[in-house]
Amino acid sequence: MEDMPITPRPAPVSFREALRFWLKLGFISFGGPAGQIAIMHAELVERRRWISEQRFLHALNYCMVLPGPEAQQLATYIGWLMHRTGGGLVAGALFVLPSLVILIALSWIYLAFGHLAVVAGVFYGLKPAVTALVVHAAHRIGTRALKHGGLWAMAAAAFLAITLLDAPFPLIVGVAGLAGVIGGRWAPQVFSGSGGHGAARQAQAPALIDEDTPTPPHARFTRARLARVLAVGLGLWAAAMAVLVATSGLQGALAQMGWFFTKAALLTFGGAYAVLPYVYQGAVEHHHWLTGAQMIDGLALGETTPGPLIMVVAFVGFVGGWTKALFGPDALFLAGAAAAGVVTFFTFLPSFVFILAGGPFIESTHGQLKFTAPLTAITAAVVGVILNLAVFFALHTLWPRSWAGGLDAVAALIAVGAGVALFRFKLGVLPLLGACAGLGLLVTLLRG
Repeated sequence: MEDMPITPRPAPVSFREALRFWLKLGFISFGGPAGQIAIMHAELVERRRWISEQRFLHALNYCMVLPGPEAQQLATYIGWLMHRTGGGLVAGALFVLPSLVILIALSWIYLAFGHLAVVAGVFYGLKPAVTALVVHAAHRIGTRALKHGGLWAMAAAAFLAITLLDAPFPLIVGVAGLAGVIGGRWAPQVFSGSGGHGAARQAQAPALIDEDTPTPPHARFTRARLARVLAVGLGLWAAAMAVLVATSGLQGALAQMGWFFTKAALLTFGGAYAVLPYVYQGAVEHHHWLTGAQMIDGLALGETTPGPLIMVVAFVGFVGGWTKALFGPDALFLAGAAAAGVVTFFTFLPSFVFILAGGPFIESTHGQLKFTAPLTAITAAVVGVILNLAVFFALHTLWPRSWAGGLDAVAALIAVGAGVALFRFKLGVLPLLGACAGLGLLVTLLRG
């Protein structure tokens, strides 16, 4: 043991170096929240060692509790912890902007040319790959976060509750948090992170932000800072809404989009799939911004672009702005792009406020079991929910016409191949998605 080499702590990371990484992440963050969190874990914890396993999971636990896209919030949190408010804003914005630009372009192609024949082939191969990515991410996060048999039991209970009982995600979070509060007092060994896998922690190389790294001054909690962040966040929301009301009226489409997607942002507990029924009801049935068939096509586009899946709201906004011809019949693209930008702003503004306002308090609870036990329990439950998402993808991908329609054997082979590539050969996300997209396109063309 005395002869083992000591791995040095990584050198400090400049803002420019971090900016390059967050920009890269914005273009490679495929696979939904589970896949995106797995990518960040592999890059930030394992490869670059910018943040330790425990500090990463501590931040992830907080983001899991919040409404909104947890992967984007986690990037914002780590960017803020490393480089203050500017780092958080850059990390969170670059997580979203590439997806927004790509979705605007794809939405324009969708509406201008009226079909997705070639894209359908790409989707055919990508959906099994995404299913494998989610299973792989659930495995990776579960084996690292579930350090005790009791936490594995909580993950299994959450999976059964949401799969068999259709329990709402907020209820699962609430029950898990309560179990953590009680369990942290009566069974602290379950939630301390030391059960069963303690040796793994000792083998980890030091990280730039490690267990013993003091909280930086900008991340320390003060009531004055909390008040400032809340005031700025509410001020930005009010100013943007005032501009929309002044230019298009209170009942105008853009103002209504701003108000509707603000509410949607505060209801996205459990990820995009938990809020999609609400978005469908409001955007399709109430406001008539798009049809049900268009909503399904938009979800397919959202599944195969980088960034959080809730970015499907940009497609909803683009189609709504285009079909309503907000700026006249000669400016349909401009209307769609403006509406997509509006809904994206109002959907993600709350996430930035939650992180910048709540992050200092969460940092102050680091290492305190009475605060971390509920979050650890919630993470265990979320592992079960992620596995449920994998089952959801598998059912709709491998049995696209329901059980009675039979198994899609080709899609199943692509999914199994993608799983082997991930688990056995550790293939990267982009090569995997590229290969599966090519296979899907080839199969579709051969089928005519």
